[in-house]
Amino acid sequence: MAVGIFDSGLGGLTVLDAVQRRLPDLPLVYLGDNAHAPYGVRDADDVYDLTTTAVDRLFQAGCDLVILACNTASAAALRRMQESWVPANKRVLGVFVPLIEALTERQWGDNSPPREVAVKHVALFATPATVSSRAFQRELAFRAIGVDVEAQACGGVVDAIEDGDLILAEALVRSHVDALRRKMPTPEAAILGCTHYPLMQEVFQDALGANVAVYSQANLVAESLADYLIRHPKMTGPGEVSQFLTTGEPKRVSSRATQFLRRQIIFEAA
Repeated sequence: MAVGIFDSGLGGLTVLDAVQRRLPDLPLVYLGDNAHAPYGVRDADDVYDLTTTAVDRLFQAGCDLVILACNTASAAALRRMQESWVPANKRVLGVFVPLIEALTERQWGDNSPPREVAVKHVALFATPATVSSRAFQRELAFRAIGVDVEAQACGGVVDAIEDGDLILAEALVRSHVDALRRKMPTPEAAILGCTHYPLMQEVFQDALGANVAVYSQANLVAESLADYLIRHPKMTGPGEVSQFLTTGEPKRVSSRATQFLRRQIIFEAA
């Protein structure tokens, strides 16, 4: 009954941690494509090829349902995968949906016409690939009207986090927030559109100010997954063992992951 969680690197561990706290008895298979991270600077075809390869590995591990805990993969590859690649008996879900549900205060299954919502000015912080895809804006437009979204490509932040250089990551976050504010001086809400960014959430909040609501993904995705599995209990696959897989060097990735989650995480080669 395992569920797969995929990320280009370590950022998806923020989602895994939240899911484990919400669904402690659910076996999870995590796959980090650390050998090819970061995805945020790759083109859409490259992201698609890498993502399908990784998701297929999770299918082989006994996961019938896979969460793309990578915003770049969700933005650049998910729709194409769902339309032409995912087998009929499998499901691949992205991480934008829970964010948009929270922001617009309506359920994803609500297919009524888009309507005005309380928040009018939204800052989106994401990787260059996610920003260029405009996937968040496209999905939001299905649900809400009159929302001004200003996107800021946060180059370098993922690399700094993956390298464990949180001082550099903080400096980059503050620089990107300053750049966003030059374009949108008074955002009402901010979306952290990368699963690495919750590790810098306090820095984003401090740089943006206490009056800006900051939406992070991990807990929202965990709640959404719990609800999905209630409605689709057969989508838990036959796998029974939790695993951590990586395309990178397992010892190095295990060390970084242990620092991330502050508990021992042992990766094995994918």
